[in-house]
Amino acid sequence: MSRFFFNDRKQLVNDALEGMLISAPHGNLVKLDIDPAIRIVARADWDKSRVAVISGGGSGHEPAHAGFVGKGMLTAAVCGDLFASPSVDAVLNAIVAVTGESGCLLIVKNYTGDRLNFGLAAEKAKRLGLKVEMVIVSDDIALPENKQPRGIAGTALVHKIAGYAAEQGHPLTEVRDLARQACDNLWSLGVAMQTCNLPGSDDEEGRIRPGQVELGLGIHGEPGASVMETQNSREIVTTLVEALRAQAGEGRFAVLINNLGGVSALEMAILTKELAHSALSDRIAWLIGPAPLVSALDMKGFSLSLLKLNATFEKALQAETMTLGWQTPVAFAPLRTQPQQALQDRVEFTPSENASVAGLVAAVTRTLIALEDRLNALDAKVGDGDTGSTFAQGARDIAQRLEQNALPLNDLPALLMVTGERLATVMGGSSGVLMSIFFTAAGQTLQEGKPLAESLLNGLAQMKQYGGADLGDRTLIDALQPALEALQQGDIQAAAQAAKKGADATAGMQKAGAGRSSYVNKENLDGVTDPGAVAVAEVFAALAR
Repeated sequence: MSRFFFNDRKQLVNDALEGMLISAPHGNLVKLDIDPAIRIVARADWDKSRVAVISGGGSGHEPAHAGFVGKGMLTAAVCGDLFASPSVDAVLNAIVAVTGESGCLLIVKNYTGDRLNFGLAAEKAKRLGLKVEMVIVSDDIALPENKQPRGIAGTALVHKIAGYAAEQGHPLTEVRDLARQACDNLWSLGVAMQTCNLPGSDDEEGRIRPGQVELGLGIHGEPGASVMETQNSREIVTTLVEALRAQAGEGRFAVLINNLGGVSALEMAILTKELAHSALSDRIAWLIGPAPLVSALDMKGFSLSLLKLNATFEKALQAETMTLGWQTPVAFAPLRTQPQQALQDRVEFTPSENASVAGLVAAVTRTLIALEDRLNALDAKVGDGDTGSTFAQGARDIAQRLEQNALPLNDLPALLMVTGERLATVMGGSSGVLMSIFFTAAGQTLQEGKPLAESLLNGLAQMKQYGGADLGDRTLIDALQPALEALQQGDIQAAAQAAKKGADATAGMQKAGAGRSSYVNKENLDGVTDPGAVAVAEVFAALAR
């Protein structure tokens, strides 16, 4: 089944262009209303007094080409259907619409359809008395012996340099020569682990096997020049850099890091890091991207383009633009770091003895350790089956410290806080953090001189605030809150009874409001008590004994 959002395949490109123009940030673009089959995006602020710069080609490479129309780059873009060159008539109409006495430059990627259609349109425009020049971009180095290298992502850099020259008012011959000079100092190479998905296509079989990437994959999904048996970011970037350096030689470079459409922002950042640590690092002056500039629909791949710099190119790359798709170059520099002392947030305490408190701690930990299998079995019915193990893990840690006389038993605020600190470390998951919040907040309140029950209720309030659960949400709170409210009246027996009643009530709650149980349907919840609430009830029962 096709993995592509669209409404009408015949109107797909027109629909996409409308969406692009509606969202253009500078309000400076128009679609020329000529014929539904002719798709031309042009600058709304163009006055024909300078050289027009026109590019285009098949759609599916967004933001190229319409995304580069605007001040400082293209005057107009002619958009064909997906991966198909625009017609001669479409290109001719674009030339006539934006070209004045200064003439126009056509920038064309080196594909047969684009060369022929743009070339014939140029000849027809000349017959109409217009001055037209054409520059062909062929920056792809994937097949070094190929006499007709493809034009790929580096084309965006040619757009930028030619657009700068035109914006400065240079004559057509100078704009053309500068664009050609850019082409002569430009090299690109791409790689992909998955090819692109075409709208309406049911072919989900990829020719690239898992664990492989194709080097030199074309921007229309054409097979690559070779296969690499790795998807390791460092190895791939190293391979690209070695090939590009062999072609480009020495010099200072601007590097365009182009997302072919289907690579996550996280991965593109990793690839940028690899580039920054590659053999090219001491030659990089400017980074452009990482971003999609000349994409291939949703191809899971990227490309690197090197432009050997001179003073004019650097000035052109940094010049102001008002476009949808261009990325402002960033001066390359190594990662900046700032020394900062690590915060050691540890509870300071001195171990102490208190036989009564030791007995209570031992009773709680023994109870939770003994409950491990029972709680896991309950949780397996409504969650992921690890509640018992999680609580037992925390209990074992506290029990071990009790046995080693490593707890402040005679300093209850410190005992609660160190318990919270340990549970956050050893319990893991949300349970450990929630119980840590409970004990930490309770210990801090107790340290301020509040009574124990009130301190524990404050710990509960903080747990509810950060965890998002409350009474009736089928969690341990349904047992803990009534127990602590009863304890506030000074009756541990009443607290144990209230905890059991609250835990039992969870079996009749048909919807969980928090935790993994919230994703379980009511039929699976019916009659099953919440394991966390059971743990609380059993702890209070042990304390009451």
